Amino acid sequence: MNIIRGSMPAVQRFRGRFLVAAFLGFFVAAACAAPGGSANPRGGTQSARTATPSIATAAAQNGASIVSLSDATAGATIYYTLDGSPPTTSSPRYFAPFLVASNLTVNAIAAAPGLTNSAVATRSFAPNIPSGTLVWSDEFSNSGASNAQPNPAIWAYETGYQCCGNHEQETYCAWNSASAPCNPASSNAFVGADGYLHIVAQQSSPGVYTSARLRSQGLFSFMYGRVEARMKLPESQGMWPAFWLLGNNVATVSWPACGEMDVMEHIDGSDPPFHVGAAPPGYDWIAGSVHGGVSSAAEVNGSQRYHPAGFSAAAWHIYGMIWTKGRIQYYVDSPSNIYATFNTASFAGTWLFDQGPAFLILNLAVGGDWPGNTGHTTVFPSTMLVDYVRIYAN
Repeated sequence: MNIIRGSMPAVQRFRGRFLVAAFLGFFVAAACAAPGGSANPRGGTQSARTATPSIATAAAQNGASIVSLSDATAGATIYYTLDGSPPTTSSPRYFAPFLVASNLTVNAIAAAPGLTNSAVATRSFAPNIPSGTLVWSDEFSNSGASNAQPNPAIWAYETGYQCCGNHEQETYCAWNSASAPCNPASSNAFVGADGYLHIVAQQSSPGVYTSARLRSQGLFSFMYGRVEARMKLPESQGMWPAFWLLGNNVATVSWPACGEMDVMEHIDGSDPPFHVGAAPPGYDWIAGSVHGGVSSAAEVNGSQRYHPAGFSAAAWHIYGMIWTKGRIQYYVDSPSNIYATFNTASFAGTWLFDQGPAFLILNLAVGGDWPGNTGHTTVFPSTMLVDYVRIYAN
C-alpha cells in the first residue's frame, strides 16, 4: 500500500516522530556511555569513582588502637587527615598502620588514575586515655629455650652491604638469611631465651662484618607520644648502635625531607675525632638528634649530647623521646631528665616532624663516617641488647 506523504493523520505523524526520536536518543546514549563511565548530559563521559577506603582497627593496649586503611580499587592511593579536616590529594599519604591513642577523627579518600576521587571515609576515636598510659610495646618475650625471630608483624629488615649510606663496613642480614656473608646458624638479630632482643655485630672473616638493622616500616608507625627503649650498648671502636625514627613518607620524598628523629646514637668516646664537634677522649656519651631538609645537600642537623659524670652506655639505661606538635625532647632514664629539646623556633631548617607518622628503627652499624672504621681495639662479636620498646600516651 502506498502512503501518500501528507495524508497521515496528525496524531499518527506525532506518534511516529516520537518513537523515532526515542529510538535515536537511546542509541546515542548507549554509544556515548564508554566502559567504566556513564553518559554525561552535557557531552563526553563521566569517570567512575574510586572505591571509598575501608578503615580497620586492631587493639593495642589500654584502649589504644592500630588503624589500617585499604581500598578496593587497584592502584588507588589513600590520603588522610587526623584532625577532622577534609582530606585532599595534598594530605598525608597512607603507607602503614598507625597507632591511635588520643581523641581524634580519621578522614580518608582514595584516588586512582582516570577515576574520580572517592567519597570520604570517616571514623572518630575517643579512647580518653590518660597521659602517661602505656599504649603499645614490644617486650621481646620468648618462652622457649632457643633463640626466636623478632616479631615479624612489627619488624622487617634492611639488608645488604652498605645498604643505607654513611660508608659503613657491615652487611646487614635478615632473619635466617643464608646469603653470604650472612649465616643462619649465627643470627645477627634474635630474641634470646633471656627475653632480650640481641643485635649482634660479627666478623665472619678478616675485614668482613655482619650485623642487623630492624625497622617497622610498612608494618607499624605512630605520631606523637612518648617512646622509649631500655638498652645496653656495646663499646669499642667502630660500633654505632642507634634507636631512631624516619617519617613514613621516606618512600616518596626521600631523606631528609621525611624527617629523622634519633632517640639514641652512641659512638665510642675513647677514639676521637668525630664529625659533630670536638670530643675529649675518654668520656662516654650518647646523642639525641633531629635531621631535616629538602635534600641531602641541604640537610639541617640538630644534635645534643648526654655525658654526665659516671655515665656508662655499657650499663642498662632507658633512652626516650617525647614527641608533641612542634616539639621533640630527648631524655635518659626518666622523662623528667630531659637533656635535649628541639622545636619550631630553635630548629634552623623547615620543621618536618609534624607531617605524619614515623616508623621505628633499631640497628648496630659497624664503622662509617661518624665512628670511623674498626681498629685493633674493636671487639667481635659486639652485642646491642634491647629489653623493650614502649610507647605512652602524651
